[in-house]
Amino acid sequence: MPELHEISSVSFATKDILDVSSPRRQVPASRAAPGHAMPSRPPTPDAPGPASPPGAVAALLSLALAGICAFLNVYATQPLLPLLGGAFGVSEASAALTVSAPPIAIALASPFVGALAERVGRRRLIVGSLFALSVPTLLAATAPGLRSLLAWRFAQGLAVPGVYAVSISYVAAEWAEGGLGRAMAIVVSGNVVGGFLGRVVAALVAERAGWRAAFVALGALTLAGALAVARGLPRDRRPAARRGSPLAGLRALAGHLDDPRLLATFAVGFNVLFTLVATFTYVTLYLSEPPFRLGAGPLSWMFSVYLVGALVVPFAGRWIDRVGPRAGLAAALVGALAGGGLTLVHSLWVIGLGLALSCSAAFVSQSASTSHLQATAPAEVRSAASGVYVSCYYLGGSAGGALPALAWHAGGWPACVALVAAVQLASLALALRFWRRPAAGVDLSAAAA
Repeated sequence: MPELHEISSVSFATKDILDVSSPRRQVPASRAAPGHAMPSRPPTPDAPGPASPPGAVAALLSLALAGICAFLNVYATQPLLPLLGGAFGVSEASAALTVSAPPIAIALASPFVGALAERVGRRRLIVGSLFALSVPTLLAATAPGLRSLLAWRFAQGLAVPGVYAVSISYVAAEWAEGGLGRAMAIVVSGNVVGGFLGRVVAALVAERAGWRAAFVALGALTLAGALAVARGLPRDRRPAARRGSPLAGLRALAGHLDDPRLLATFAVGFNVLFTLVATFTYVTLYLSEPPFRLGAGPLSWMFSVYLVGALVVPFAGRWIDRVGPRAGLAAALVGALAGGGLTLVHSLWVIGLGLALSCSAAFVSQSASTSHLQATAPAEVRSAASGVYVSCYYLGGSAGGALPALAWHAGGWPACVALVAAVQLASLALALRFWRRPAAGVDLSAAAA
């Protein structure tokens, strides 16, 4: 997601990672000065038709399943924090490091996964990454202590970019001639569903058989999914072109880091997942204490609000096309601040409403920031910029699992809400100061679809 999105959400930023760009998605290489209009880009065709690749249904089902399996694992420990704290004799805030470890690994691996896909092929890397992901997931069940569990969680994160980022690239290449938007939506939906199911499966199994059984269940599901994807995913019709050194794009991007619009967008990406992970990690600690005293099972169902966010995203993308990324982000952050305030009311229904609002706002914020990135980054460094954005995004998720522990110890849940609100206000200030207003005729649908 959070991932999202997370992930899921989180997936919008990876649309151009590894992408073999088509002419209709190019923008001029020169940077427009702040406040100047960017040339318009024709929208990416969205209707399915003859351009859809052979085996399109099998490919999309396989990619959706791959996303489900990948995101089963990323944030699965969020509802398990009270159990893990008791099992290892550490504070629940220390147990929250298990939430931070995979995003750190994802952030480190994401900028380089494109070069690997170019050498081994997209399909082969997706399938291989799924099989690789099942190994540390199963081995996590054997962890004798928190440190070893953190190591296995980090190893899980290293395998995830080979699934989700390369899946986005696979879709962008295979559906380049038509139906891209709908194909991408199916893949994103798999990521969101996986994030939801991972938390629910982990919590329900752990409540009945312990946290170790939860990792066994997740590993078995990931392995079964890997076998199904290996059987159902067609080979690449348009293999990725080799483009020289994996660091070439990053070196080219370094020449554009004097552009405050890019730097502000990277910072907003960091903040988006920071706030989402912080909210959903520490609200589990809050709801496990008096007066609520929720167990792992009930806590897991709290994450069903992610499905509300998943429904909002397609409409948000079209809306952002009309009002522009800056206005879209501002509206989303106002909603997020309201949602955080609602979680302070001592009512589970009101807290659930607040979490649904916070989650939806985060997904809209992610769509707005990646839309702005697409319109701002020069064409020759857009893939590298997307990779750096994903790294910043997941570094924010990692920080969101760890840093709010200080606020939790200082003032409990209200202090965490205050910290999240401060970060959201910082995002709003960055966008208002550095993001440009949309120029008339600029189409952002390719980024926000």
